[in-house]
Amino acid sequence: MPTPMDVQRLTTLLPPEEGWGDVVHLPRVGSTNAAAAERGALWSPVVTEHQTAGRGRLGRPWQDTPGASLAMSVVVPPVQPPGWLPLATGLAVRSALVDEGVDAHLKWPNDVLLPGDGDRKVCGILCQSRPDGRVVVGIGINVGHDRGDLPVETATSLRLVGAQVDRTTLAAAVLTHLRHRHAALTEGGDSAEQVRAAYAGACATLGRRVVVHHPDGTREEVETTGLDLEGRLCVTGARGSDTVAAGDVQHIRLPGASPH
Repeated sequence: MPTPMDVQRLTTLLPPEEGWGDVVHLPRVGSTNAAAAERGALWSPVVTEHQTAGRGRLGRPWQDTPGASLAMSVVVPPVQPPGWLPLATGLAVRSALVDEGVDAHLKWPNDVLLPGDGDRKVCGILCQSRPDGRVVVGIGINVGHDRGDLPVETATSLRLVGAQVDRTTLAAAVLTHLRHRHAALTEGGDSAEQVRAAYAGACATLGRRVVVHHPDGTREEVETTGLDLEGRLCVTGARGSDTVAAGDVQHIRLPGASPH
């Protein structure tokens, strides 16, 4: 039986005197994003043992196994430009995993991949704007899943790469990294540039050929050349230079190339 989240310890790790709100623990909930959005409290994490109706980017369902995932959401102030918040969230997750000794990198915009299991995806992230301008950041990390627990072949878990990670410790680390990245983006200038540079260094999408699956259903093979100041992917293809603001990216592996 998975060990439940330790709310008391999580509250200690995210103390009110450092600006954190109450930690809300729900044994079961449809969506932590919906629960956090309804509360609307800044930096007040909502965590659950079982999320039954989570959603990922482009409205896709995010499957959950009771007690095996780290599923949480937190409301944060907006940043400018807004496109960098989802990227910074992926970077925060990746940083927390690296702290735990887990090799991880990013696929634009915020997929967290584990090279130790064929670059499969370990984390889903969904940022949703509220009418008041605040943003709900939802994070779902596969922690204790076995292969048969996962909904698709391209998913993985920390267990499957041999990592025994405590969900409470991981939650605090992810949220702390997110807060630091958020503060840097808010400050702007050199601080924001450091976030952009850290993301570029962790993103395996940059400098390679990829297939972009656009939201309208079209596909395009392009070469990535970098990121712009809005967090959009800069690409060069048959139609010349362009930027990609939304869509899925599929990495193309060339014969003899690193799986990275």
